[in-house]
Amino acid sequence: MTDLPDLRQQVPLGLAPRGYSGTIHRLAAGQAKSTLPSDELESRLIELGFVEGARVEILHEGIVARDPIAVRVDNVTVAIRRREAMAIIVA
Repeated sequence: MTDLPDLRQQVPLGLAPRGYSGTIHRLAAGQAKSTLPSDELESRLIELGFVEGARVEILHEGIVARDPIAVRVDNVTVAIRRREAMAIIVA
């Protein structure tokens, strides 16, 4: 059996609109403009459940600058800043 390429475009979760649902493909903490060092950001995201293969859905976004966002990761709902969500690559 051959591995078929994923035809959905990969984007940072921080750019996705409310209602978006997809799957986490990888973390790219070095690309986020977070105040945290990239290794610490990656560690925190993993602790919150943002791991490769997890299903995500954006449930809500804040009033001011659409920040923070409420994200369902598998069966858990967490709030995260959009700048940290830029480290989560989804499709």
